[in-house]
Amino acid sequence: MLDESLLDAPEALARSDTRGLLRGVAESGARVRTAARAAAESGLADLKPDGRPRALLVAGSGPTTGCIADLLFGLAGGNTPVSVIRPVGALPDPGALLWTLPGWVGPLDLLLVLTTDGTEPGLTALIEQAYRRGCAVVTVTPPRSPLMEDAGGRHGLVVPLAPAPYEEVPEDQPLPEPGLRPAPGSEPPGTLWALLTPLLVLMDKIGLFPANQPAIQSVADRLDKTAERCGPAIATYTNPAKTLAAELADALPLLWSEGPVAGVAARHFAHAMAVVAGRPALAAELPDALSAHGTLLAGAFAAAADPDDFFRDRVEEPQALHARVVLLRESAELGRHSPTPAARELALGHDTPVSELEPSGGSALEAAAELLAITDFAAVYLALASGERT
Repeated sequence: MLDESLLDAPEALARSDTRGLLRGVAESGARVRTAARAAAESGLADLKPDGRPRALLVAGSGPTTGCIADLLFGLAGGNTPVSVIRPVGALPDPGALLWTLPGWVGPLDLLLVLTTDGTEPGLTALIEQAYRRGCAVVTVTPPRSPLMEDAGGRHGLVVPLAPAPYEEVPEDQPLPEPGLRPAPGSEPPGTLWALLTPLLVLMDKIGLFPANQPAIQSVADRLDKTAERCGPAIATYTNPAKTLAAELADALPLLWSEGPVAGVAARHFAHAMAVVAGRPALAAELPDALSAHGTLLAGAFAAAADPDDFFRDRVEEPQALHARVVLLRESAELGRHSPTPAARELALGHDTPVSELEPSGGSALEAAAELLAITDFAAVYLALASGERT
């Protein structure tokens, strides 16, 4: 059950948010600015590459690795292949994971290694593989970590991971022991932007997509503005994240997206719903979503699937999940070719409620920032108001 009164009680929300997740999402803009400075100081902004790589490969031990690769591919418009190197291992612990380069990787390719831990021997071995193949490597890792020492020099360029504003570690203080860092799958909000921002600088340099300093500043500003709209002090009726959380309280969210960037946001939202809020959600891109999820709108999860729902004892029995469509769009440019009107018609034709998210203009990168921030806030609010441990 969702305690909607908690959503409009900022002090109670703060007490419930023992891990500072709301603060982490709100500081995403600051993480972008800090990470951009770290990238510049590392020499990334001064690179003069010979050209665009044949393919990008992304490897890392954190759950944001897949989202970052997904977003890079979406922003590049499919012009350059982007592949995730999935680790293997008997345990999810970063120290037990192994990564292997595909056989076709060589000097024409670029490997991106991302980690918030920096102690993974498997990533060190992967970087050594890339060096032997002549593959260029850019690594983002915490400062003074073992991986930073191993990946520097001949093994490529290393960018120190920018910490959150409240996580600054003095140079004379050792980094936390691996066992005291966030567990796999539970990276705090804002981590995505700390890892992604140096890559945006790099993508601009190699000509994959425009992401110069003004563009990155615009992303930080959009994240700040979204945080103002979605903050704990903003009432639910004017707060898009709180409104979405309340709408999804007893729903099975069907996250339908239009456009590659919106698709990234939908898949990331499904992951956040599972990891942060402990709720299932299904993501699919339009127009394929109409056939992929059409049966769900008419089956057991349909809004009218339980005709006796009105008479059910809501105290003694758990609330049944009914489908709710969430439409995510990155722009309205498709006009009459947009599949969104057909999606609305299908959902409403099955008495299924619809929520919609569309960013307020700007570039594809700004649209991604706004959609990711709103959905991150919504997942945290849903967790806090449902009494989930965050």
